[in-house]
Amino acid sequence: MEILVKVGQFFLSLSILVILHEMGHFLFAKLFKTRVEKFYLFFNPWFSLFKFKRGETEYGVGWLPLGGYVKISGMIDESMDKDQLKQPPQPYEFRSKPAWQRLLIMSGGVLVNVVLALFIYSAVLYTWGEDYLPTKNLKYGVSCDSLALELGFRDGDKILYVAGKEIENFQLIAHDILLNENRNVTVLRGSDTVTISISEDYLAKLVKNPILFYPRIPFIVADVKPGEPAEKAGLVKGDKLVALNGAPASFFDEFKSAMQKAKGQGVNITVERNGKPVSMAVRVPETGIIGVYPVAELDKFFELKHNEYSFLQSIPAGVSKGFATISSYLKQLKLIFSPKAKAYDSVGGFITIGNIFPSTWDWQAFWNLTAFLSIILAVMNILPIPALDGGHVMFLLYEIITGRKPGDKFLEYAQLVGMAILLALILYANINDVVKLFR
Repeated sequence: MEILVKVGQFFLSLSILVILHEMGHFLFAKLFKTRVEKFYLFFNPWFSLFKFKRGETEYGVGWLPLGGYVKISGMIDESMDKDQLKQPPQPYEFRSKPAWQRLLIMSGGVLVNVVLALFIYSAVLYTWGEDYLPTKNLKYGVSCDSLALELGFRDGDKILYVAGKEIENFQLIAHDILLNENRNVTVLRGSDTVTISISEDYLAKLVKNPILFYPRIPFIVADVKPGEPAEKAGLVKGDKLVALNGAPASFFDEFKSAMQKAKGQGVNITVERNGKPVSMAVRVPETGIIGVYPVAELDKFFELKHNEYSFLQSIPAGVSKGFATISSYLKQLKLIFSPKAKAYDSVGGFITIGNIFPSTWDWQAFWNLTAFLSIILAVMNILPIPALDGGHVMFLLYEIITGRKPGDKFLEYAQLVGMAILLALILYANINDVVKLFR
């Protein structure tokens, strides 16, 4: 059922984005009285799932969910309709329009995707507001994963600055460390201020493990699994960790680390129960798991921040969030071409995209992810690769600047090369997905 929910959200989001992207091309074509022969959601090689004709345009749904297309008369596109181009140019054809009109027609899809993302972010902020954990509210500091410890961080460190700037939202700390060229992180360790410099040699590890930190929380028992060592030893819901083997300890990371070190051995756990200390001996199995679950709700330990937005406030806030997301994604894209980052190993296809959606239907998460995917679609489409919108825009800008239009034969070959590049990228991304399943 969880897979069906993820797939349903993915296809709904993809359908919305593709239809509106192609609508951008369609509307500009109609504005400049250019004939649109086809408007399709998904591709339809050999046959269509559904189609009908209204006016001069055939509308339909294809069976291959790799995107969508509008077929514009007199244009060299993925349809590779060469016969049409052998005929004399007609006033209603793409090739007969001024270069600036053709430029707007080709960039219309990307423009719609950007505007859509800004609109969705504004609507989400207006409807639900924004919740996050302020970094300054982590009164116990951070709990580090193994890579963070390798980088020189310690459990309990309080993050002060990343690249000399305070990070308001705790969830953005690891993100900023990865994407900033300046990766100096200043922390408060006890009463000392320590600066940790992260070299580019760690980029590949950061790409594969971008979390680094979790909020450090006290260990309070939320549940005990029946029949497991924790229940046999006497741990009950509400117990609060006080000590391990007689040494003071109160945090979940301390408990977890102690269990891993004591595999196959006994550990003495002291908890606070009804205001009094209670000690018990626990035999730790080889798994290091004794069957106890901690209270994990952050609002039990920290003051979370909730921002409400009026209609007028949500618009600039949504625009700001949208452009910040575009900037972030461009930096992530740059990492793909960094040999040290090896981010190309993490490139994913449909499985990766589908897995970013939650396993339960959550409209707030759905619209936030749709806005993010709209930005990805805009950025990827504007790349100067023939067969993408950006390839057409590149040739049109060349024509506007030089006054010379590339020949039809050149554009035809460029389209073929671009389609081959795109097919190779799609295959690479989806093969990467399959390989990850077996790792």
